[in-house]
Amino acid sequence: MMKLRWWRVDASEVAAVTAMGVWEAVLAGGGRRFLKRKDSDAGETGRALEELRSSLYNEMHSSEGAKRQQQRFCGPSVALTFNFAIAVGIIMANKMVMGSVGFKFPIALSLIHYAVAFVLMAILKTLSLLPVAPPSKSTPFSSLFALGAVMSLSTGLANVSLKHNSVGFYQMAKIAVTPTIVVAEFMLFQRKVSSQKVTTLAIVSFGVAVATVTDLEFNLFGAIVALAWIVPSAVNKILWSNLQQSGNWTALALMWKTTPITIFFLLALMPLLDPPGLLLFDWNFRNSFAIIVSALFGFLLQWSGALALGATSALSHVVLGQFKTIVIMLSGYLIFSSDPGITSICGAVVALGGMSVYTYLGLRQSATSGKKPLSRQNSFLGKPKAAGDSEKAGSEHDDSV
Repeated sequence: MMKLRWWRVDASEVAAVTAMGVWEAVLAGGGRRFLKRKDSDAGETGRALEELRSSLYNEMHSSEGAKRQQQRFCGPSVALTFNFAIAVGIIMANKMVMGSVGFKFPIALSLIHYAVAFVLMAILKTLSLLPVAPPSKSTPFSSLFALGAVMSLSTGLANVSLKHNSVGFYQMAKIAVTPTIVVAEFMLFQRKVSSQKVTTLAIVSFGVAVATVTDLEFNLFGAIVALAWIVPSAVNKILWSNLQQSGNWTALALMWKTTPITIFFLLALMPLLDPPGLLLFDWNFRNSFAIIVSALFGFLLQWSGALALGATSALSHVVLGQFKTIVIMLSGYLIFSSDPGITSICGAVVALGGMSVYTYLGLRQSATSGKKPLSRQNSFLGKPKAAGDSEKAGSEHDDSV
């Protein structure tokens, strides 16, 4: 029995040694290479995940990534449609504030709009949702200061002009912005517009004038304000687009930098252009709520306008503004049975025809230049350009907010 037990133990040990030998033989063949390959695959997967994480971080926390995201999700069509919808909404909100509420302080209303916008952007920044601005050395402070200053003049003087002039005279001043932009872009950037586009823009302006200018009532002060508003409005649009398209600025990042400057200049303009009695206004809940709603629309209008003009051009945004005017007038005629008169309707048809030709010319030039349709510079629905492109144009939002 003792000999049998010794043999059994010896057999188990032999079996263990044999199994280890087989395993060593497997590893000596392709097994070790298989394990090393699995380790290598795991390392490559880890590196890929790290690169993905780094890429996502850059997209969210760098000015270049934020600009790419804006161009990806808010192209020209989206930006212009967004701006169009908000512009219609703010017309109703401002009519309520100026009419039923009786708030007769246009500069103060603009100041409230920008103050609310600044508070909203501060909340976004606190939540780390505000796009990152490019390094300060990439854009001189003088450029940001100039943009903030002309933005205050453009917005404030537009509201004052609308208060002191008839709607017809106000529309005439808006039409004058188109040739001003053409001249300003040529003087500042040596940018030329083809004769076909000049002719088309003239037809559009003529049609809008016939459709909307039904009276030209104004006083001396109102006329001076309207004329003083034209140049800041044109320069404002050009600077907005030029800064966005010559660098990695997004609309919100540029608004964040320039809004405090705009508020400063509006505070300086308020005692000069607003009537006294702001503190004596009836700030009850109904009136305050209407003004805050108008301010929220003002923020959205400023943002959508900056997006639209960052993706297109100053001229395209002017054509969009004229398109909004014509659509609102024709909607009243078709939906609410208003009667603007046969002359105004004919003018609206001429303006819409001119806008269609303007868009066609932009698309054709884009195709011949080897680019995708909807060029930023020449089309009503322009294509956004990457930073550093040779052609740049103007940007901003509707002037009256």
